[in-house]
Amino acid sequence: MAEADLHTLVVGREAMACRFEVAFNAGEVAGDTELAVAALDLVDAIEERISIYRETSELAEINAAAAAGWVAVTPDVCDLLVRARGLWEQTGGGFDVAAGSLVRAWGFLRRQGRTPDAAELAAANACCGMQWVELDEAQRRVRFLRPGVEINPGAIGKGWAIDRAVESLAAAGVASVLVHGGQSSVRARGTQGPAVEGRHGWRVGLRHPLRPGRRLATITLDDRALGTSGSGTQFFIDRGRRVGHILDPRTGLPAEGVISATVLAESAADADALATALYVLGPAGLPVIVAPGGPTAAILVVPGTAGGIRMTIANLDDRAVAIEPEPGLVVEWIRPPAAEPNAL
Repeated sequence: MAEADLHTLVVGREAMACRFEVAFNAGEVAGDTELAVAALDLVDAIEERISIYRETSELAEINAAAAAGWVAVTPDVCDLLVRARGLWEQTGGGFDVAAGSLVRAWGFLRRQGRTPDAAELAAANACCGMQWVELDEAQRRVRFLRPGVEINPGAIGKGWAIDRAVESLAAAGVASVLVHGGQSSVRARGTQGPAVEGRHGWRVGLRHPLRPGRRLATITLDDRALGTSGSGTQFFIDRGRRVGHILDPRTGLPAEGVISATVLAESAADADALATALYVLGPAGLPVIVAPGGPTAAILVVPGTAGGIRMTIANLDDRAVAIEPEPGLVVEWIRPPAAEPNAL
């Protein structure tokens, strides 16, 4: 079926400093607009509770009080923190929601990047890390083990909200839908367009990290989520050097060596968090994040030779990803165990 034969209804709204959109197959779902508005209302409600930019949010109150003692948390925010701790452990600290002190020190909290001096960086590093966050799951409470610890959900919050939105739509009986936040966090359910033989999933474009307006690849999401991390839009220039906004929580310094990292996972929260971790860890992080034949897949883009780029595709095959060829592009496939040989 040609792209021209696919018709979608898209309902969108600004939230979490980006554009959230809900896409349905046109004419497929009764009350689709109302359902989309309700899903976006849910995103707004989640932002109200987890945004650190709102002093009355639950996470802002935790940041203000948890160093002084236990703070009660609601069940879903407790679940979010527990999942964030698990991802921190899985990635060896490559993903860390308790790195808010570093985000603040580098000026990215207010999107006014700056390089901290040695003393500022040392102070921020001293209170960075989930090792300073104690969670009591049974009683749903949290405390910080030293002053200065800050939780920043920036690398998981959008995905978490998208998951809740998709789950609400599924509970309402929606079989096929795609929800994205800023195009870098996406979750798809069902099939884009009419159910015809050979058609599956929703096709989404993977932006070229170095060439605005171009695609690097097209990915088909089959009941899956996708998260992409890169510093192409958030950075500052310090003495002629470009400094990206993605920080390595283990060192306190901006992550380097990766152009973009994309992860496909069962949930948007996991995809977002693991994409950030892969950007931080680089090629060495692929075995950590992508188990052969498992539910997680990745596309890692790093500098190549002679001005080109090198793309490593792990746990995906031609059914799920179509590459846009270009001069200087080198592609390495790390295939699922049962994948067939690729023509490239």
